[in-house]
Amino acid sequence: MITIMLVDDHPVVREGLRGMLEAEDDLTVVGEAGSGDEAVALDRVKQPDVILMDLRMPGLDGVGAIHAILKETPARRIVVLTTYETDADILRAVEAGASGYLLKDASRTELAGAIRAAHRGETVLAPSVAGKLVHRMRNPTPASPLSAREVEVLRLVAKGRTNAEIGRELHIGEATVKTHLLRVFSKLGVSDRTAAVTTALDRQLLG
Repeated sequence: MITIMLVDDHPVVREGLRGMLEAEDDLTVVGEAGSGDEAVALDRVKQPDVILMDLRMPGLDGVGAIHAILKETPARRIVVLTTYETDADILRAVEAGASGYLLKDASRTELAGAIRAAHRGETVLAPSVAGKLVHRMRNPTPASPLSAREVEVLRLVAKGRTNAEIGRELHIGEATVKTHLLRVFSKLGVSDRTAAVTTALDRQLLG
């Protein structure tokens, strides 16, 4: 029997996944977490064979949880299950140590097969995700001059957030947001938010 932990901030998603997976004779769900922080704590208690991890959650996100769990238990098999398939999301998850990357439109058969494959130590990728990774390897983009935090800030600027809103969302002070933006302006050779976003998008720095 393969034991599974579900990590997603939407209870209805976890309920649906549990129903799908427990219809399989060799799969059982032993725990559910609604955030990255909960996942890290619950992993210590449940020690599942495979974790299905959403990426975007309040507080500690999926990538942060993957880092934390694998630091404590390097052998844990973690498969990302998300609606997002941007290059940046895929690379962050794979670089963090995820065993696989699936999209939430996967069928029950695909999902169960992926869990079994991950449990065997194989890497499992949705076809579209595999295609993006191959393309990225064949056409590498220049290293980003921006730090991960600067990219996070600029992504939120691109969504129209104010400095105060960005600070609240990233749990940092408004002054820190301004500092990050000033560094971004300097690195990109621009003088305002709009130009920073436009330049970053042109240079594919936001994923």
